[in-house]
Amino acid sequence: MKITDVKTYIVGNPWRNWLFTRVETDEGVYGIGEATLNGFTKTVEAAINELKRYVVGQDPFDVENHSLRLFRDVYSDGGQIQGAALSGIEFGCWDIMGKVTGQPVYKLLGGRCHERLRAYANGWYRGPRDPESFHAKAKDVVARGYTALKFDPFGAAWRVVDRSDFSLALEIIAAVRDAVGPDVDILVEGHNRFSIHTALLFAEEIAQFHPTWFETPVPPQRISSIVEVARRSPVPIACGEDYYCREQFGELLDYNAVHIIQPEPQYLGVTVSKQVCGMVNAHYGVTAPHSAQGPLCSLVCAHLNTATPNFFIHEIFDEFNEEWSSQILTNPVEVKEGYITLSADRVGWGTDLNYEEIAKHPYNPGNFLPLFRQGWE
Repeated sequence: MKITDVKTYIVGNPWRNWLFTRVETDEGVYGIGEATLNGFTKTVEAAINELKRYVVGQDPFDVENHSLRLFRDVYSDGGQIQGAALSGIEFGCWDIMGKVTGQPVYKLLGGRCHERLRAYANGWYRGPRDPESFHAKAKDVVARGYTALKFDPFGAAWRVVDRSDFSLALEIIAAVRDAVGPDVDILVEGHNRFSIHTALLFAEEIAQFHPTWFETPVPPQRISSIVEVARRSPVPIACGEDYYCREQFGELLDYNAVHIIQPEPQYLGVTVSKQVCGMVNAHYGVTAPHSAQGPLCSLVCAHLNTATPNFFIHEIFDEFNEEWSSQILTNPVEVKEGYITLSADRVGWGTDLNYEEIAKHPYNPGNFLPLFRQGWE
């Protein structure tokens, strides 16, 4: 069996264009993937068309070699763009392997470690940035059966915040804690916003609300910065979603300061993501993969998490997307009472693209998440 082509499909989701792939073979078996990257949809699509020369004519089962060559052989550092393109191709190969062997991907990754995956809700708080709105929406999330939820209360903040905005962020966190009660996990999202000083000021203040973690409070480029925050913060720090190679995780883990690690399979591919999960396990850490792209990314993360012994919790946006988005896949991830369970009867990713529905939602250059613009929520 040889790969013959990699095709791309864009879906104009309002808050982020989604990019999907289809890896085709000379035996008629094909696999689907996803390569979504906020603000770079057409760029990643072009990267896929340039990189596919490394896999056309090759065996789709050789994912270790594909991951190496797609990363190494261009002899350039394409960062998350290259990582997203690599993942879109490599995901399709894993789907093909599952179909040919008659197995779900999680069994190819080591088998089932968890009967079900606890999920946390994200994307639920769209609307006004005020405590009343967050309070009401958080109550709805818990009513759906979720036992954990994540949110960014910081508006368009960057590096520093004024006193009134600082107070408003704390009021929003307090409102969410009041809405969900003491037993629900609240996860505070930082979106790489702050200086070390500001991050630590917030960490000290939000500790009173007992968050499960404070996520990516400082930018990712200087790993020593997140390490300093993690060592001084009274709240556990989570990070990793911005990294696009295992070496970055290796450097982070060497400090033994962050123990909630969030690999992004969309930038790493499944092969490297599984390796990173093992590295985290060796450092007594847990994984909570970033899953904030499109619906296939959610499913890929579910397979990875099912096969990862040190998995912690699964991120889910799908339930809070546009209603039509649930039709993009023939079998999307389903959350029941806050948990996800993968069927052993569906091979590969256990789903396919709905090409008719995709055609209804074309690319829109205005579809991206402007995290540093007022009112982005």
